Amino acid sequence: MQPPVEYAVAVDRFLEAAAISASSRRVYRIALLTLGWLLVEGGRPPTGPARRGAQAPTIPLGRLDGAAGADRLRTALEHRALMVDERTAARETAILRTAVRWWTRNGWIGPEAQTALRARTAAAIPANPDPSPDQIRTVLALPAPLREKTLWALIHESGAPLEQLLRLDVSDLDLAHRRIRRRAAQPRAEDRIAWGELTAQLLPLLVIGRSTGPVFRTERRAPSSVGPADRCPYTGHGRLSTRRAAELFRQATEPLGPAAARWSLRDLRPRPGSARVQPCRPPQI
Repeated sequence: MQPPVEYAVAVDRFLEAAAISASSRRVYRIALLTLGWLLVEGGRPPTGPARRGAQAPTIPLGRLDGAAGADRLRTALEHRALMVDERTAARETAILRTAVRWWTRNGWIGPEAQTALRARTAAAIPANPDPSPDQIRTVLALPAPLREKTLWALIHESGAPLEQLLRLDVSDLDLAHRRIRRRAAQPRAEDRIAWGELTAQLLPLLVIGRSTGPVFRTERRAPSSVGPADRCPYTGHGRLSTRRAAELFRQATEPLGPAAARWSLRDLRPRPGSARVQPCRPPQI
């Protein structure tokens, strides 16, 4: 088989030959093209709305060949591990390892890259250190948009999983008692959610004038394929997704330095036996 010149073409040929489902193929493509940005010196994958329709840079497949190519792969993965949580970094490393093995077996690149990736196990990815109470306090005081500040505060004070919080509707909220309305006829995991002082300050501002629809809405109108349950009846905006919430958190905490780049939203949840932090000053909106 004639080796391709470009990395993106090599990705396409690997995916065409891979015995995986269509959904897995899409995940593989996103991971491999994202890593492609990091193979360019100073390159950084686009995030948020910029990801839509973004064209991957043109990279010669030869950049993965030989000892120099193996070094580029290691560096790219190290940079990627600073941008995402540990689980995502491990998954993307495994995807790249599979693709590199296939490219090597076809003789398109030498064995150095495969050897380097084989040695890089999930355990080799630096552990994600838990943020300290002072660091969490700093995050909660960031001058972020109201929606993000409210979500972060609710994650920290309720300890509930992000997925549960994003499923909430305005009609679920019992603002006076700082909890979710109990529904005895249809008990849900969300019914156990309650919150503290910081969320109590922010949440009424976020939902003012609304009595129904998603608590956490997107910035734009939802496409027609989105059902009524996930659409705000006042604005037509959709329900915020976990992926978008995670992206916005990484963007907001990036100025806090390399350590913060490894935090994820779940790190705001208090650990068993630990106390919730108290905000050091009124929230800045």
